[in-house]
Amino acid sequence: MMRARNKPWADDFIQDNNHIVELDPFKYKGDWSSLFGNEHPIHLEIGTGKGQFITGMAKQYPAINFIGIEVVKSIIVSAVQNVADTDQSNVRLINEDAKDLREIFQQNEVDTIYLNFSDPWPKNKHEKRRLTYKKFLEQYKHILKENGEIILKTDNQGFFEYSLASFSQYGIILDEVTLDLHAQEDPTNIMTEYEEKFSNKGQPIYRCKAHFA
Repeated sequence: MMRARNKPWADDFIQDNNHIVELDPFKYKGDWSSLFGNEHPIHLEIGTGKGQFITGMAKQYPAINFIGIEVVKSIIVSAVQNVADTDQSNVRLINEDAKDLREIFQQNEVDTIYLNFSDPWPKNKHEKRRLTYKKFLEQYKHILKENGEIILKTDNQGFFEYSLASFSQYGIILDEVTLDLHAQEDPTNIMTEYEEKFSNKGQPIYRCKAHFA
């Protein structure tokens, strides 16, 4: 889990940047296209961190609308700064604990979900907190369009194996399973902060792409 020092100015900073951080995301359920002012596909990153991935993706794919959820205020402010610096109009951030995404997105509203370096919660007693546990998969299935995609990246082998098993048990079809992403030299891959850190240490990065049957 990404940790950051408390930033007492974070609340004011978020309020001042309400053109980037949507302060009341629940009111846009089923109507996110109106906020962006177009009908472009919506891609959702759960756990945006400092925003390196989502800003890079938004720059690379201007015809896609990106929404990033990050619960920690002291971290999301860095993502806000990243978006502001790149001046990407196709990004919105949400500072919420997304306990149930169905409160924020309508059925079939999202095209792609990114799970980047999610907290692995390695202890068995914390299984229900893992973002690939069945209660989360239920939410993803609801908000994703037909044939919508889940793209997961992690450095944690245990979490990766758990996620593959969880996907399979839920009837999710695995389209790609990569055990060493950077060995492939995928030119379309945008790295997160964690990904850069771990790959520089020589750790393999795991990735899978999947969709609901």
